[in-house]
Amino acid sequence: MAEPTLHVLTGCTAAGKTEWGLRWAEATGAEIISCDALLFYRGMDIGTAKPTAAERQRVPHHLIDLVPVAEGMDISRYVALVRSAAADIHTRGRPVLVVGGSGFYLKAFFAAVADEVMVPPALRAEVAARFAAGGLPALRAELERLNPDGLGTLDLANPRRVARALERCRAAGRPHLELAAEFARRPSPFADWPVRLTEIGRPPAELDQRIQERAARMLADGLVDEVRGLLAAGLRGNPSAARAIGYREVIASLDGALEPGALAATIAAHTRALVKKQRTWFRTQLPAHRVLPASELRSPSDLFPGAPGA
Repeated sequence: MAEPTLHVLTGCTAAGKTEWGLRWAEATGAEIISCDALLFYRGMDIGTAKPTAAERQRVPHHLIDLVPVAEGMDISRYVALVRSAAADIHTRGRPVLVVGGSGFYLKAFFAAVADEVMVPPALRAEVAARFAAGGLPALRAELERLNPDGLGTLDLANPRRVARALERCRAAGRPHLELAAEFARRPSPFADWPVRLTEIGRPPAELDQRIQERAARMLADGLVDEVRGLLAAGLRGNPSAARAIGYREVIASLDGALEPGALAATIAAHTRALVKKQRTWFRTQLPAHRVLPASELRSPSDLFPGAPGA
């Protein structure tokens, strides 16, 4: 049996991926695999706009609510889980739809994103503890000490990227640039599977309005209480989750560093900044692909013309 075609639907935050993905899956009999770096975590529901129980009853979803918020996820595990889920869906004769906009995970469908360096759990826990105690500056200081020749294009403002780079350098006993060069020669983990990519686009003004509405709705739905519960469950010990938009602002408010009345505006502003980064990532890090304006969407079949069942 041939490997399944992976239909990948992406777009900026608030572009409308979830609803159009549901509609395409219902029309084709597909099942959905998440490509959102935060939907893995149980309890992170409101701030991630996680598909609701009702939406998951409409269409089977995979790779949602996998781990507690205190437990990290990594790209190697994600790739293995996607391959397993896609193969299972395919053996049942159903199309596979990947939905999400998390750039690093999305890139895995088109290029190598993980090397072969094995990071012991104890080392990962040590790095996480250092982040919890000293924040990003502590991780950066150690990483820079281990890499006197520089770190190339590594995003030093991204805690997850810095933590993973530090883990790999320490586990391998080799500098980041050397590991990066070796990694660049590796193929995509999905090089053996056909992949079709469609991005839903919206004009900036329209997206801004949707972002404002989204931030207000999350707070009205109980985001602050959600964060309180997650903090008790160990949220601060997970750098990726704790710094996610929506969560980091509420944490700042609960810590007294941000006025509660400024939450909605701050979340919206940070989301707009994220959208700007997403646009750049989609344009520069993904292969040439179809960008479909939301205003031109008339039916689910518009997303992937010619797909079986569409």
